[in-house]
Amino acid sequence: MSKETRRPGENDPGSIVVTKTRAKTKRPNLYRVLLINDDYTPMEFVVHVLERFFNKGREEATRIMLHVHHHGVGECGVYTYEVAETKVTQVMDFARKHQHPLQCVMEKK
Repeated sequence: MSKETRRPGENDPGSIVVTKTRAKTKRPNLYRVLLINDDYTPMEFVVHVLERFFNKGREEATRIMLHVHHHGVGECGVYTYEVAETKVTQVMDFARKHQHPLQCVMEKK
């Protein structure tokens, strides 16, 4: 945006021009956090992960877990890069600690 100011009575090229620029903020890219199905991780463990790391209620966590089970992959949530990366790391560390091969990934939306 620009704003032009002239002194009264001045029409010559030496007039004062004041330009005001406004910084445009851009929305951050969003990333989907996905759980990938495997044949070894117990369903109840997946529900627990969804409740603990994605703040899902029991019913929604169960619905997502069943979607992962039937379709091979399911979305846990959509976050900014840093948040998505943290969630993936937390889930992977938690699964590894409990000796489950559960995989969690992120992809740009």
